[in-house]
Amino acid sequence: CTGDVPFLYAYNADNPPEGTIAKRRGLATIVDYMQAVYTGSGLYEELEQIDQLVEQYEAAKLADGAQAHQFVHQIIDRINGSTLKDQIKTEIRHDNIDGIIFETHGILETIRNTQIQNGMHIFGEIPSGEKRTDLLYGILRYEGLEKPGLRKRVCALYGLDFDYLIKNQKIFISKYKKTAGAVLEDMDAIGRAVTERFITGETIDSFIDDTGEYLIESEEALNELEEFRQRVLDLNARVEDSTEIENLLGAASGDYVRPGPGGAVTRGRDDVIPTGSNMYTLDPSTVPTRAAWVVGQRLADAVIDKFIEEEKRYPETFGIYWMSNDILWSGGEGMGQLMWFMGVRPKWLANGKVKGFEIIPLEELKRPRIDISVKISGILRDNFSDRMDILDKAVRAVARLDESPDDNYVRKHMLENLDSGMDEESAMARIFGAKPGTYLNGVSLQVYASAWKDRSEMVDVFTFFNGYSYGANGYGKEAYKGLQNSLKTVDITYNKVMTDEHDLLGCCAYFGTQGGMTAAARELSGKDVKAYYGDSREAGNIGVRTLAEEINRVAQAKLFNPKWIEGMKEHGYKGAGDISKNIGRIYGWEATTDEVGDWVFDEITKTYIENTENYEFFKKNNPWALEEIERRLIEANKRGLWQPAEGLEELLEDSYLELEGILEETSGDGSGDFQGGSIDVQGIEELNGMKEHLKHMQQMLK
Repeated sequence: CTGDVPFLYAYNADNPPEGTIAKRRGLATIVDYMQAVYTGSGLYEELEQIDQLVEQYEAAKLADGAQAHQFVHQIIDRINGSTLKDQIKTEIRHDNIDGIIFETHGILETIRNTQIQNGMHIFGEIPSGEKRTDLLYGILRYEGLEKPGLRKRVCALYGLDFDYLIKNQKIFISKYKKTAGAVLEDMDAIGRAVTERFITGETIDSFIDDTGEYLIESEEALNELEEFRQRVLDLNARVEDSTEIENLLGAASGDYVRPGPGGAVTRGRDDVIPTGSNMYTLDPSTVPTRAAWVVGQRLADAVIDKFIEEEKRYPETFGIYWMSNDILWSGGEGMGQLMWFMGVRPKWLANGKVKGFEIIPLEELKRPRIDISVKISGILRDNFSDRMDILDKAVRAVARLDESPDDNYVRKHMLENLDSGMDEESAMARIFGAKPGTYLNGVSLQVYASAWKDRSEMVDVFTFFNGYSYGANGYGKEAYKGLQNSLKTVDITYNKVMTDEHDLLGCCAYFGTQGGMTAAARELSGKDVKAYYGDSREAGNIGVRTLAEEINRVAQAKLFNPKWIEGMKEHGYKGAGDISKNIGRIYGWEATTDEVGDWVFDEITKTYIENTENYEFFKKNNPWALEEIERRLIEANKRGLWQPAEGLEELLEDSYLELEGILEETSGDGSGDFQGGSIDVQGIEELNGMKEHLKHMQQMLK
């Protein structure tokens, strides 16, 4: 309460980071609500057609190599006329068809097995019918290191090795004449059917697979599958017990709101249900958990392996956007990753609490200690300062080791900082963030305001807003030089996806921070700094992609997917607004990193402007969201960030003129200037509010 007035905050149960900060800063009572229902992305339109062709080719090749050749021309022509053309690195030639097929499988399987929102959750409404089945299966399908998932049990029913399938999705399986990824998609479909039968009380038999492709091979596996029946029924009952509206109204009258955990349900956190609870999180002293430490090691090794493959050397500094969701969704995989890079490991007590860390000898590590440059989120800073302190102490312990700089890049860069005139404490600072009490990265605001003429101006903004060091020996110390010195050594910038409930288009903080860090590191170092994205959605299939590949995955699985678009359109004004925000963040990634392909902007234009049905939806429900989409596309073109395919620039300009007229007619007689199509590009120095701040920063840097 604020005095005797209830202070209530309705928040998504899958986003405890922001819910927690509302409790801490505003003493709010949370009434949490259910996440949206998720379903498989699948393939669609040209992607589905290409998939069918390559499966026919693979099947024909097994039977008769000569017959398979008839598909080669069709496949190459289809790929050349699709969005895959710009994503396949192999030269597209007839004599390289197997390499093309393998890369095509890789892209398609990544899209196919992404989970996407099926519309939004409406506060107080409980999903029913197919959406109820999707909700329950979406929660129970997750296969963690410590908790079995329903999908693995379904695989066992047919004698399939789930672990093999998940790690080898682009391998063609001759028995089923499809890839392992396509088999997994089938297992998801069967898993949903199993869930539905459990809900309705039906038995599981050989007819559960309505395609007839898969035969039950194990009665024992059938019995093990039955063990999930009670879990499904229990979860279904708890969904029914969700009381979102009731608890919000009750809280407004001063009633007690029951406590309940928050977390990502698609990572197996079914204890989040029922919703309508006053959300709490976890005991931070257990972070990183033992499971998160294992995943963190795998992620770090995958990053190192990828970098060595590309650059033929070890990275010296790993730059990360470390967010509170790493702790609250995954138990600290990112923290474990950072510790493993430096060659330290957590020390756990018998009760699971982390007491501290120990140094891993170089003889055991078998590689150099890799330095870190950590940009923390404001919410992590405010909620988990003790975890920051452990990491900071680890940095300082490693920096003081009596080891060769060739074996210890943390020490190497500390010595370089000392040589530049920094004191020892500042020379070892590696954790940076916004000024205490603030939550801005700066760059996202700069991009949205068009307040940059080239990326060099992002260096000043990123440094100014994030140039404060944090750790055991100082909280929020001004550290502009320390941040820039750290960024000069960065070889990789990084974030990761832990669940399909949130992706890199979910918030402007993602492009503003990792994108801003990438722009700053590239400008300060003069190097081609790599931008990577980790993937720990499947604990048994840890991976690392380039940022460009991750943008492609999300764009094709979601942004251009008719299934996702139709789900968003169910929500009218709000759905249109959220689509517009996603597209704005695509622009933000391109503005900061240059990692978005022209084909992505082409597809945005074709999907939302050239497509008459979608265009009319925006005009009717939210023309202002459409104006924002078109204005960002125009800006991308005018800045040289996007070279449109033939005819799209003219289409965009004609559409904008029409839309401008519509908005002028519907905006009434309000005062003030109508923005229209004007995009006023300013340098950051031209903004009066920033002049004095930047002047002070430059003095400190000197």
